[in-house]
Amino acid sequence: QVQLVESGGGLVQSGGSLRLSCVASGFGLGYFAIGWFRQAPGKEREGVSCISTRDGTTDYADSVKGRFTISRDNAKNTVYLQMNRLKPEDSAVYYCGVLRTGYYCSGFEATDYDRWGQGTQVTVSS
Repeated sequence: QVQLVESGGGLVQSGGSLRLSCVASGFGLGYFAIGWFRQAPGKEREGVSCISTRDGTTDYADSVKGRFTISRDNAKNTVYLQMNRLKPEDSAVYYCGVLRTGYYCSGFEATDYDRWGQGTQVTVSS
């Protein structure tokens, strides 16, 4: 069965760090660009970061640049999102998805991604 599973969320104080994991089963993550998105209550799903498969290039939303780092371990079929200097506005359910439209990251349109996992909750207290 093809699926993604996110983990690593939790409750952290403002300024703290978390590392999220996105593990694939049923297919090799190394063949696809993978994106991290987040969705807060009452808001649309927004892109956070993406990592391309062919050259490992990365992309970040302006709101997380310099604080978040995306990486990939193809041997473990896992993509990570290291989140540092967290802020209360980072609180959301975080999802990973597979880019359907190509191997290279290009913007953060949620409709370009599929195979979403169930998400992992991140809560940052002030």
